[in-house]
Amino acid sequence: MGKHDHHTPATAASGIEEAIQMLEGRWKLVILFHLFGGKLLRFSELERLIPSVSQKMLIQQLRQLEQDGIVARIVHAQVPPKVEYHLTEWGQSLCPALDELLTWAEKRPTPKRQRRPTGA
Repeated sequence: MGKHDHHTPATAASGIEEAIQMLEGRWKLVILFHLFGGKLLRFSELERLIPSVSQKMLIQQLRQLEQDGIVARIVHAQVPPKVEYHLTEWGQSLCPALDELLTWAEKRPTPKRQRRPTGA
């Protein structure tokens, strides 16, 4: 018996839908890839690493990831304030799945339709 034998198509679809809801968002996967490997990054470092994202959107995406238990936020009591982000243990466990997704995407045959613009 495989590890997925206990799933019906309906329960599998429900689980995937929940995962997609947690990971959907223009910048969430980009943020996760920057934090993989146990990295601890300040907000300003994430801004520098992802120059196309607005400050407002970065804050929003980080808050959602934090609320879902994927990212943890550390606030240091100092002036000026220092805030750092890192993946929780559960968030770090996403790494193999996202590596596989990236490998899958790289094997994509020539697309039959135009790719969507990245700025959308």
